[in-house]
Amino acid sequence: MLHNGAMYGHAALNAHGIPFYHQNVRPARRHDNSEATLALRSPLLDEFRANKTRKWELRDIFGYVVEFSGDQHGSRFIQQKLETATSEEKQIVFDEIVPHNALQLIQDVFGNYVIQKLFEHGTQVQKTILANTMEGHILALSLQMYGCRVVQKASAVEFILPEQQGAFVKELDPHVLKCVKDANGNHVIQKLIERVAPERLGFVNALRGNVYDLSTHPYGCRVLQRCFEHLPEDQTRPLMDELHKYMINLMQDQFGNYVVQFVLEQGKPHDRGQVIAKLRGQMLNMARHKFASNVCEKALVTASAEERRALVEEIMTPKADGVSPIVSMMKDQFASKYYVLQRALAVADSDQKELLVARIRPQLVSMRRYSSAYSKHLISSK
Repeated sequence: MLHNGAMYGHAALNAHGIPFYHQNVRPARRHDNSEATLALRSPLLDEFRANKTRKWELRDIFGYVVEFSGDQHGSRFIQQKLETATSEEKQIVFDEIVPHNALQLIQDVFGNYVIQKLFEHGTQVQKTILANTMEGHILALSLQMYGCRVVQKASAVEFILPEQQGAFVKELDPHVLKCVKDANGNHVIQKLIERVAPERLGFVNALRGNVYDLSTHPYGCRVLQRCFEHLPEDQTRPLMDELHKYMINLMQDQFGNYVVQFVLEQGKPHDRGQVIAKLRGQMLNMARHKFASNVCEKALVTASAEERRALVEEIMTPKADGVSPIVSMMKDQFASKYYVLQRALAVADSDQKELLVARIRPQLVSMRRYSSAYSKHLISSK
C-alpha cells in the first residue's frame, strides 16, 4: 500500500527552484491502460476508478488523499466532498496535504483544484497555514500554469489575511514586469490589482516609464486596464499622463487600441476629451486603419454631443483637395471604414444623419461594385 501520496516519489526542484514531483513517477493521465500506470496507482485508487456503484465517502480514502488529489477522478471527488465535509473530515484532508505535499499539489494539473477548495472551505487557521506554505515561492508559483491559479484564489480578500496579501505582493515587487508579460503571471497581477488594498500595491510604481511597452503587449495591455479600472487617481494619473503621449500610435496598435478604447469608455471625462481631441483631423486616416477604426467607432459612441457632431462633421466635410471622406471611405476595399460610417449613421443627430444619407445615397451603386456585403450593412443602418 502506498500511503500519503508515496507513489509520487521524492520531490525534485522545478525550473523555478521549488519542489515538484519527478514527471516520470507521476501517475500517467493520458495512457491509463499502460502497465506502468497501473503499477503506480494504489489498489484503492484502482478500485475507486473501477467501482462506480459503491457510495464513496471521504473517510474511505483517508491515508490516500494526496494520491487521489493527483488523479483526475479522485480530485473531482475530493472537491465535491469538501463542500459538505465536516470539520473533522476537512482537518484530516488538510493534515495529509499540508505542509509536505502542498507545493507539489499546487502545481499539479488536478491537485491545484483541491488546494483551491481548501482555500474556499477551510477554516481561517487552515487558510493561513496553507498560505504560509506558499510564502517564499509566490513568484515561481505565479509563473507556473497551475500554481498561478492557486495564487489568484489565495489572493482573494476573503481567503487570506491582509498581512499575507502584503507578503505575496512584496515577493512579486522586484519582478512585476516579468510577471506582467508572462502568460500565467499576468493573471496573478490582475487579480492582486482587483483584490488587494491599493496602498499595498507598491509594484504599480514599476509600471511608470513602461506604459507604451505594456500597452502594446498582449498581457501588459490587460494589466494597464485593470490599473485604470481599480486603482485611485494618485496611482493611475502618472500612467494615464504617460499614455496620452503615445495616443495616436496606440490607436493603431493591435493591443494598444484596446487600452485607448478603455479610456474612451471608462476613463474620466477630461481623459476621454483628450483622446477625442487627438482624433480630430485624423478621422479619415484612422478609419482606414484595421485597429484604429475600432477607436473611431468607440469615440463616436462615447463622445459628448458636441464632440460627436464635430467628428461626424469631419466625416462629411470635403478635404482641401476636394476629396470627400465619405467617397473615400465607401470605395475602400477594407471593411473598417464601412463600420465607422455605419456607426456614424447610428449615432448622428437627426439633422446630420439626413446630410450623411444624402451624401451616401449617390455612392451606393458604386459602393456595391466594390463590396456588396458591406454595402448591405451600410444601407441597413439608414
